[in-house]
Amino acid sequence: MSVLAGALVTLSLAPYNFWPAGILACLALCALLGRCSGRQALWRGWLFGLGFFGTGVSWVYVSIHVYGYASIPLAVFLTVLFCAGLALFHALFAWCYARWIRPLPAGLTLGFPVLWVLFEWLRGWVLTGFPWLYLGYAHIDTPLAGWAPITGVFGLSFACAITASSLYLAWRRRRASAWASAAISLAITWAGGALLKPVEWVAPASESSLQVALYQPNIPQEKKWDRDYLPHILRQYGTVMAPLYGADIVVWPESAVPRYYQDMTRWFEPIANRAAERGTTLISGVPWRGSEPGRYYNSIVALGEGEGVYHKQRLVPFGEYVPLEEWLRGLIAFFDLPMSGFTPGSPDQAALRAGPWRVAPLICYEIVYPQQVAQASRDADLLLTISNDSWFGDSIGPLQHLQMAQLRALENGRYVVRGTNNGVSAIIDQRGQLQAQSEQFVETVLTGEVQVMLGETPFTRFGVTPLISGCWLALAVMWLSSYSPSERRRRR
Repeated sequence: MSVLAGALVTLSLAPYNFWPAGILACLALCALLGRCSGRQALWRGWLFGLGFFGTGVSWVYVSIHVYGYASIPLAVFLTVLFCAGLALFHALFAWCYARWIRPLPAGLTLGFPVLWVLFEWLRGWVLTGFPWLYLGYAHIDTPLAGWAPITGVFGLSFACAITASSLYLAWRRRRASAWASAAISLAITWAGGALLKPVEWVAPASESSLQVALYQPNIPQEKKWDRDYLPHILRQYGTVMAPLYGADIVVWPESAVPRYYQDMTRWFEPIANRAAERGTTLISGVPWRGSEPGRYYNSIVALGEGEGVYHKQRLVPFGEYVPLEEWLRGLIAFFDLPMSGFTPGSPDQAALRAGPWRVAPLICYEIVYPQQVAQASRDADLLLTISNDSWFGDSIGPLQHLQMAQLRALENGRYVVRGTNNGVSAIIDQRGQLQAQSEQFVETVLTGEVQVMLGETPFTRFGVTPLISGCWLALAVMWLSSYSPSERRRRR
């Protein structure tokens, strides 16, 4: 039962998008943890997490086996180990809830969503973080989306969880007062979100728009780092670029040119010069060799009419750096992937320039970090993210990744331009809606218009701090209330 309940969360997210499933999953978890012991809760929470991550991030197998060259048994083992490790977050959540939170005043209703949000937040930064599959991502198109520019994705997760806990408590007590409390909770979250949804937090900077072109080359991952294939890649980019001069911004994906920029300056130079002549900014992913020995970066450069270099801050374990490198290097091919020795960039890098406009650059899964994107948005007119979703193969991973980019646009009231190697490339408006998108696994040029937006959403200005602080405060108030004379009399 716990495993099936966890798997329901995946059904609520892309590409399935059956959003009630996430609320049903939380409702089932409330029931599973309603009267159990701490030890039972630990086990049930872990099984819930195993079902959740086992279905939601099964694409890790593709990365490990197909592109990491691990054998099928080893890839299965590493995938299960990865999912089982992530499930420990839900195990600890369930144990804390049953042992410490459930007995508190309002612990069954308010305590459950507060603790849920805190554990989603913890998962986003513990051991570099894995902020994937948050409950709130399912609600980009529901009334709850109205809360996103204020609270971010965590507020949407809170709304889902409190919907479930309120309904569970009403069902458990079967009293008119409990149903009335549930109705009030649902009215605040759902009706409140619906009333907020039409609010315009930002406005267009002008009536004119920028013309953008995103090149999706669909270069096979197994050939990308092959030196013999490099001339073909360079010819492919050079040929496709010719008709794109004149667009305001042209975007190439992550590591578009699979050699260090310093080794390719003579190749880039004529392209940059012609782009500048036509008023075009070329933004491309490319590895970068630092000035200090041993410093290598996964980077974005802006050329032509633009300028600037950005080095990726959030590196993917094993894909871009190897934890415990001195012990793991050389054991299997998966620990020796090309370009797996990158250095993280500084957190205080400036935005790229595209003509007069400021572009906040984000590489690959940096777009799934709500706080990082909010900070980058404060000094940006546009958000740009490039990725190489080839690592996901033909799985649900790229569509989950796209959905998270949509919510970043909604949270911050900024257009998001998303360029990938093999899809899904997309142009997303300030409300998180797709204005244009490519098909997967095809070479294509996606063109469209983007608006530069003025103003800030509350989430851009304050980030996750108000909501997370409010959750800790709520726990403190519930804890202190448990020691009040009236509460002690009630328990007796």
